[in-house]
Amino acid sequence: MKTIVGRNAEIALMNEYVSSDRAEFVAVFGRRRVGKTFLVDSLFHDAYAFSVTGVVDGESEVQMQAFVDALEMYGYALEQKPVDWFDAFVCLRKFLISRIKPNEKCIVFIDELPSLDVKGYKLVQALGYFWNSWASKQDNLTLIVCGSSTSWMIRNIIDNKGGLHDRITHEIHLHPFSLKETEEYLLSIGCQWDRLSVVQAYMIFGGIPYYLSLLRSDLSLSQNVDRLFFSRGAELRREFHRLFATLFRQPDTYISIIRLLASHKSGLTREEIVSHLGNADNGHISDKLEDLVNCDFIRRYNVKKKKISSKSGIYQLMDFFTLFYLSFAEKETVDEHFWTNHLNTPEVNSWLGLAYERVCMAHVAQIKHRLHIDSISTEYYSWRSLPNEGRPQAQIDLIIERADRVINLCEIKYSDSEYSLQKDEYLRFMNRLSVFREETGTRFAVWPTFITTYGLLQGSYASSVPVQLTADDLFEF
Repeated sequence: MKTIVGRNAEIALMNEYVSSDRAEFVAVFGRRRVGKTFLVDSLFHDAYAFSVTGVVDGESEVQMQAFVDALEMYGYALEQKPVDWFDAFVCLRKFLISRIKPNEKCIVFIDELPSLDVKGYKLVQALGYFWNSWASKQDNLTLIVCGSSTSWMIRNIIDNKGGLHDRITHEIHLHPFSLKETEEYLLSIGCQWDRLSVVQAYMIFGGIPYYLSLLRSDLSLSQNVDRLFFSRGAELRREFHRLFATLFRQPDTYISIIRLLASHKSGLTREEIVSHLGNADNGHISDKLEDLVNCDFIRRYNVKKKKISSKSGIYQLMDFFTLFYLSFAEKETVDEHFWTNHLNTPEVNSWLGLAYERVCMAHVAQIKHRLHIDSISTEYYSWRSLPNEGRPQAQIDLIIERADRVINLCEIKYSDSEYSLQKDEYLRFMNRLSVFREETGTRFAVWPTFITTYGLLQGSYASSVPVQLTADDLFEF
């Protein structure tokens, strides 16, 4: 088995499903480059009874030929080439009948399943018939399907309304690495970096294993960034467009939404997005926003008000690679050392602060663990004050509301050393806390909570903050 870093929960689940005493139909999905195929191959490659991979952007003949080649590679001699997917899955059934043995697991893996779905060949109906008519009755068979087109996987397989309705026995949404897993992965490839460098790498590459695998241990982080984004022939220079073209068959609107949210750091409501894009409010935007949420590009969160309506949700861009690309890598620059030459500039420092906020938002579970409230029911959200001509609009990006009637109002600050909390900044925060109490009408205890990289520099105002966390706390698990 190949060495897998992290993914302990997913490994345990996959082994549990394959060891089951009934037929299992497992769907694995997640954004491109997150490691879906690597996970399944690492665990079961030597145990496959059959495996096939769809050809990205391949036409119908190419997809069918890939399926035929896979059957022949595993030893099945076809009398004639299948004419459609129903015919192809009949061939697969005949092959598996000849191979399946009592008390021995039969694992079938179909990778990049969405690519096989070419017009007129009725892949989903054929797969449904294959499962319902035969495969579901084979107690020692495990069918694993995988695909980067998360929207296709959810609509056509997981939430299918036809023959595959409620047929998936298990689903695994493979998310990007956490900071802890990212640190473990970097160590596994020889990058023995301090934790601030790991956090910075996370801000740029996210927890995406493929991007992290491109890092060289003999170079500093800034040198790696220059090499991968700004040098001549940089490997990740064109990744943004490849990413969306692979995930979505008509990516233009998705890219427009991503660009719009990148320019509004606090996020936008669905209605604001529709207004900015000039699209008719016909429901399609809702589908596309849901797709982007399911692909881990954006998050939807509530804004705390006295009354939270169903339309109060805010959409915010959370994909770190995309944020970095749109902020810097997309620039038309001929400077092959752009990143190294722009460190400590106001532009980069401002971006570091915003990116660290998102790192914290992506690690709420770790924050809860550090606050010793893992077992307490919580809601987390952001808050914007109501428009008021007498004062500027205030915002708090992360609020954790707890069932023990406590609210942690989190102020997030990035610094390459201990953060010096000055009087004017502390008073501004306390003013936001006061406005929050007034507008929400909360009767919970409200605790100021500062999350910095290295902690607060000891002083009169630091001692006034009852709860303080650091970047180390985000590496808890």
